[in-house]
Parts: sequence; structure tokens; C-alpha cells
Amino acid sequence: MSKTRELIISPKVSQAQLAKFLPQLEEEGIKTVYLDPKKLNSKTKLDTIYPSSAANYIIIEKEGSAKPKGKKIGRKFEVLSNKDIEDILTVAKKGLDFVIVEVKDWKIIPLENIIAKLHKINTKIFAIANTPEEVRKMFSILEVGVDGVIFNTGSINEVREAMVYLGTRRFDLKSAKIIEIKEVGDGERVCVDTASMLHKGEGMLIGSRSNFLFLVHNESVGSSFTSPRPFRVNAGAVHCYTLSPDGTTNYLSEVETGSEVLIINSKGKARRATVGRSKIERRPMLMIKASVGVEIGGIIAQDAETIRFVKPNGELVSVTHLKKGDSVMVHAKSATGRHFGMEVSDEYILEK
Repeated sequence: MSKTRELIISPKVSQAQLAKFLPQLEEEGIKTVYLDPKKLNSKTKLDTIYPSSAANYIIIEKEGSAKPKGKKIGRKFEVLSNKDIEDILTVAKKGLDFVIVEVKDWKIIPLENIIAKLHKINTKIFAIANTPEEVRKMFSILEVGVDGVIFNTGSINEVREAMVYLGTRRFDLKSAKIIEIKEVGDGERVCVDTASMLHKGEGMLIGSRSNFLFLVHNESVGSSFTSPRPFRVNAGAVHCYTLSPDGTTNYLSEVETGSEVLIINSKGKARRATVGRSKIERRPMLMIKASVGVEIGGIIAQDAETIRFVKPNGELVSVTHLKKGDSVMVHAKSATGRHFGMEVSDEYILEK
């Protein structure tokens, strides 16, 4: 059984920005912040970890501190040598619920040693990170990883990227009704070949509008005429958007070797994948439009049997067998502006 891991955010924003940042964290699924409880408003449901008796996770300064009822206590340690690691183990055995570990120049080896020594006792290990890449490393060390990462950031996009690395980010998928299918002649389409094996139900979110993206399935399903290519998503035309792990959009024409893309399953759970190759080739194309409530979105995809959407019941449907009135899974929300791929929530935009 894999253990539960948690991303804890230490907000690097001003007090004025905090009122907007904290609700955004809750929307992304963050449960705990490294913050003085006095700075929280009464509406928040966030737990806190801090050197304060009012916090849910209390950081104590010395051994022997009394443990308040219903609270968890822990200590913060700076690790510079193996002696520091032995000290952590000795103190943890005396009843700490958690330890916060800060490592400087050497990060991987000290954390490996700490995890190896502490993973058999009930003391949780929280590490400190300053970038999404550090978050990813700390959750994967020794395959066991730390129990939690305290991530210093003031960027909601960095939080989203870290949530993808943690494997806990989800997207709201909705059923959309197909309202138009039309042959539009030749165009350049993009095949995205990832460095990961993709499974049934997984694909990429693709669309002509950044707020209306179709779940385009991977090519893990073969036929009597084609072999399975479970690393590939025949995504769509070069102009189409796709989402990156940090929440920004990219045009498919920009995706290349080494890029990171979001892989979404039929339940909306996201994971990241590295692109091994991107192939742009001229092919016959189809325009497909669908609607969710008042929102209408479209995609231009290759006119071929191997391009499939996902139905609400999880079944796959090829674009060549798609009919008006059919339902497919999409990620749709109200339109907002974008600036170099970053969402600008207060800016009006109309895309047709």
C-alpha cells in the first residue's frame, strides 16, 4: 500500500495577496499551509503547521514540551552531517509526530539516509523545497519518498505543477454533446510520442479554445490494420491548445522533445509525461464542435480511425464513427484571457 503524501504550501506572498492566494490553494486541493494561524480568516478550512500553540501541527523549540490535546508536535532540523541524522532519530523516538528536515548543498543522500532510518517508526518526515523540481525529487527518493514537502512559493502555477508531480491533481471532466462534424481538407497535425506507456482511458486535453478541451485518447488500442502505440497521442492540428503541468497552455506546434505534457485519465486524474518526439505531418482533417451548456468548443483532428475520444461511460469512439448527438468527455469552463499561455482570470476573451 502506498503511503499518503502531502504537499504543504509556505505562501511567499504579501498579507494583502494572502486573501486571494489561500482560496486558490484550497481550490487546488491543498489541505495544510506553513503559516501563522493568526493570518487565516474564519472561512478557511486549511490546517496550519507553525511554531504556535494555535497551529494544528505545532513546531516546538526544545525537547520535553507538553503536547496539547488533539494536536501534533514536531521539530525542525538542519542537516549538515550524519551526526545530525542520528540526532533526529534519537529525538524522534521520544514521541515526535513529525520532523521538518532542511538540507542545504547535499539533498538526495541525506534524505535517503533519514528515510531509511525513520520509515519504520511513526514519525512523519517533512522536507523543504523551493522549486517544483525539488518537490518531485523529494517525493520520489528511495521510491518511498518523504511524507510531505513544505513548498516555498507564491505562484499558483507552481503549486499546480507540484500537484501533478504528486499525482493528486484532478480536472473536472464533463459530458459534451457533438453538434457539428465537418471535413475541412488537409492540414498539419501533431502526433505526440511520450516517453511513458499510456493506458486505456488516458489521453491529452486538446482543443481550439483554451477553456474547452477534448480528451483525446492515446493509441494503445490497435486493430487488424494498425499496431498499438501506447506511447502516442495523435493530438490534433498545430494551432490547438494543450495543457502543461504548470497550468499554462501550449500550442501543439510548440511541443517538442523534452517538453512535459499532462496526461489525463477518464476520471480526470492527471500525471505528467515527457515528450520523446513530436511529429508534424500533413493529413486530411476533421472539424468537430461540441457544447456544454452555453459553452461551445471545437477541435480539428486528423480524419482517421486511430483518433478516438472518450465517452461518459468510458468507451472509446473514433472520430470517423462520431455522429451529431453523441457525447464525449471534455474539460470546459468559462472563458478567460491568456498571456503567453498563463491564465488571466479577470480579462475578457472571445474565441470563435
